[in-house]
Amino acid sequence: MHDAHRFITHTVTNQPPPLQDYNAFELDTALKSAVLREAGDWGATDLQIYGGIAGGELLELGFAANENKPRLRTFDRYGHRIDEVEFHPSYHRTMSLAMQHGVHSYAWRNRRPGAQVVRSALAYLHYQAEAGTSCPLTMTYAAVPALQHTPVLAAQWLPRITSPQYDARVLPADRKGGCTIGMGMTEKQGGSDVRANTTRAVSRGDHYEIVGHKWFFSAPMCDAWLVLAQAEGGLSCFLMPKLLADGTRNAIRIQRLKDKLGDWSNASSEVEFHGAQAWLVGAEGRGVATILEMVALTRLDCMTGSAGLMRQALVQAIHHARHRTAFGRLLVDQPLMQNVLADMALEVEAAASLAMRTARAVDEQDTALARILTAVGKYWNCKRAPALVNEAQECLGGAGYVEESILPRLYRQAPLNSIWEGSGNVQCLDVLRAFSREPVSREAVFAELGSARGANRAYDRELSALAALLGDAQLVESQSRALVERMALMFQAAILIRAGDATVSDAFVASRIDGGRGQAFGTLAADLPLRGLIDRAWCG
Repeated sequence: MHDAHRFITHTVTNQPPPLQDYNAFELDTALKSAVLREAGDWGATDLQIYGGIAGGELLELGFAANENKPRLRTFDRYGHRIDEVEFHPSYHRTMSLAMQHGVHSYAWRNRRPGAQVVRSALAYLHYQAEAGTSCPLTMTYAAVPALQHTPVLAAQWLPRITSPQYDARVLPADRKGGCTIGMGMTEKQGGSDVRANTTRAVSRGDHYEIVGHKWFFSAPMCDAWLVLAQAEGGLSCFLMPKLLADGTRNAIRIQRLKDKLGDWSNASSEVEFHGAQAWLVGAEGRGVATILEMVALTRLDCMTGSAGLMRQALVQAIHHARHRTAFGRLLVDQPLMQNVLADMALEVEAAASLAMRTARAVDEQDTALARILTAVGKYWNCKRAPALVNEAQECLGGAGYVEESILPRLYRQAPLNSIWEGSGNVQCLDVLRAFSREPVSREAVFAELGSARGANRAYDRELSALAALLGDAQLVESQSRALVERMALMFQAAILIRAGDATVSDAFVASRIDGGRGQAFGTLAADLPLRGLIDRAWCG
């Protein structure tokens, strides 16, 4: 008899345990601090509950939902045109959990100071586990202000889209327990230039008929969409339901689903409207202004979601480094790895803090500040996410590049938010436009930044330089990215300084504003408290 033990080639050692069933809120000192600071502390219990779901069941559902992409069924077995998108059960369970806990509606169902902050924190937690479903959740959340322009539609639809019930059945909206909202703006010939749209809307008394196309129609499984079309009075916004009141399908034809780099659990589509019925939202000719109220909130979620992606990447990197040994020591104890992890931790805390501060400005209806913070934060957080996720992959080495890890999915997802709802150039131009047309926006910026003056000399020097630059009435468009980057870092620094932990704020200013670092992560000065920053990022 052969001795089977002779053929055992190795024993598995030096591998981290699976990261599962952890509380994504409880372990996140930076998030808890930001929620408290921005007046959302009353929602901590709800965040604690969802943090356990995000680090547990939701994390597992995310893998299944992305491994089983949605499929388009254009016709049923009898040949009837149905234009339906099929999803894996994990997608539906994810949506159900999210809506039950208010990822799409918390701010509208809790009308008290800090409600937008708590809702943004819920979205931040959700993004860490499964980002694709955030698309319909975000659009449903963000549609509320636009719909309020037409009270009749608001009365019908707001109870449906703020419902905590997820209802995947294909039924007329008034027969469902809850509804989701998507949007259709982009056309082939225009892209970000929506005024070049050619889709037409013709009045038919109490409704309009829409004929045209949308190059990106997100998301085709929703119950209704806000769309832009050219009416007699100019480019206008319309609510287009999936099914009409009598149960018949609206004349929306899905041409195909987009084959995307990432965002695999979510369906994005190209569609044509063959006389689809829709109802005017706001006034004719005010379509851009109306739908921009939705876009402002979806951009808030872009910056929040990017921060969430970065947070999940950081969690994966620190967990690995706390258990993996190389050259006789744990990775987390090695000076160069400590520098990388601490630098990433600073980036994530600053990104999350900026998102929560923006949510508070939205909550307080501080319009001038919210407009600038949203554009600046959307630009910067979304730009930083791909680089940080890739750095986290390096921390795991080859294990961070294989699909069994969550990091490849995060890396595919990371570029999306910089493109969705206006690319980086659009955000920078929006900042310049606000400065040129709305002098109050400059005042809001320097009121915010000035509140942190006096605590850090390098910060104060940069604040003076930035004030001189923004005092120039003729800001140069070609230099607007450099300006917005400086503003982003100063907003983040101001928030961290006011937070009161000098260990964090001094390290951030020294590395981001005072010229004390290189371009890659892991170039912090040797005298900074590296291990302390890592431990703050992982308090478990």
